[in-house]
Amino acid sequence: MAAPEKKLVKSKSGLRMVPVKDIHTSPFTLSEPPWVPDNECVSCMQCQARFDFRRRRHHCRRCGKCFCNACCENKELLQRMCFIDPVRHCFGCSGQFVIPESDQSVEEGSLFNCKLSSDHREVSFDGENDKHEPVQVEKIESVQILTTGIDTEEFSKTALP
Repeated sequence: MAAPEKKLVKSKSGLRMVPVKDIHTSPFTLSEPPWVPDNECVSCMQCQARFDFRRRRHHCRRCGKCFCNACCENKELLQRMCFIDPVRHCFGCSGQFVIPESDQSVEEGSLFNCKLSSDHREVSFDGENDKHEPVQVEKIESVQILTTGIDTEEFSKTALP
């Protein structure tokens, strides 16, 4: 079977390589979020610093919210959104996970960056001092989302119904 045709698309968030036909789109693909309009964000949504001609606003490509450079300086390749270059992420969307060993609590666990493989079949976890073997997506039985340190009231406003 031949690889599906793809086309290069320029969006306000960056260059994306997307399938020509929707039937070839991965079920893991995410669409670009709507950006908070510039006139609705006069200050950083993280540190509250006011935007002016020296402090520019930047939109997180994952959530669409406005941040100053210091709060949105991470750049990562967002394969699930089909970007071909690394794009800006706020700290909340950076994709870091705590993986405790079986005899540890979450607080004692190691912090890892989680990445989905280009074919969307494996998840890899890279940490500062350790590296876990990639896990096949089809073998993941459950995921536990911990909200420690997250403003759950703000999170519930943005969560899907």
